Amino acid sequence: MGNQQALKSKLNSLLATYQVHYQNLRSLHWNVKGPNFFELHLKYEELYTRTQIIIDDLAERLLTLEITPLHRFIDYLEVSKIAENPLIADGREGMSYILDAQKTLIGLEREILVLSGDLDDDGTNAMMSDLIREKEKTNWMFSAWLNKK
Repeated sequence: MGNQQALKSKLNSLLATYQVHYQNLRSLHWNVKGPNFFELHLKYEELYTRTQIIIDDLAERLLTLEITPLHRFIDYLEVSKIAENPLIADGREGMSYILDAQKTLIGLEREILVLSGDLDDDGTNAMMSDLIREKEKTNWMFSAWLNKK
């Protein structure tokens, strides 16, 4: 598979992964229980709202590159690097999911970063770099939250 085809495939995989992650975040928001309810309910909403923006930006980037974005949930489930979550109500379990999911997203974004660099696709490259930087910072924060006593 050539670099252009690999980029197309990986961008759609990233879109699918974000879509499944978005729904997992909504589920966390709806179902969280326990002593950190108020804190996590707000954080999950912040995360799914940001993820919704990323999804739209990513689909529009695909269209800019004349690539048809995946748009059916069945396709998302087939190519997503993240699976649908079972019901998670525990805050620590939810934050652990987010940390793992974001590591998966960063891995895919790094693969796209390399491909887009090889193709001199500065727009996609900048987008991936920004997404990676954003997640690296939040992963540090989520790790700190999980380690608090």
